[in-house]
Amino acid sequence: MKKAPPFHLAIPVDDLQKARTFYTDTLHFTEGRSSDHWVDYDFFGHQLVIHLDENSVSAPSQSSIDGKNVPVPHFGVVLPWDIFQSFADQLKQKGIMFAIEPYIRFKGKPGEQMTMFFYDPCGNALEFKAFKEPDQLFAS
Repeated sequence: MKKAPPFHLAIPVDDLQKARTFYTDTLHFTEGRSSDHWVDYDFFGHQLVIHLDENSVSAPSQSSIDGKNVPVPHFGVVLPWDIFQSFADQLKQKGIMFAIEPYIRFKGKPGEQMTMFFYDPCGNALEFKAFKEPDQLFAS
């Protein structure tokens, strides 16, 4: 499989400093360019930009997957298995409140994966996952 090019994702935050502290100090993402209204980050080789939107109001909902209530909308990345485990351990040590604790989804089935969900301080839901067999990313 050919490596995909980096993607760009922009999300609204209602408190730029609170979000900046979370993405920089808690998640340890490297900050790139910034202004008084936005900050971009290295998001595992992709570009994540947090944009100040003081009027941002999300109306979160959930979707049932594998018996869990998955936050909708959400965003995240697929990580290698070992990096996922290390990142999950770091988050636990930081005291992250998980919406869905790290666990193995679809165990023993095509697309077996580790996944976890949590929220940033502005209410954006994040999902990180890793596939036991990376070539099963789209397996059914």
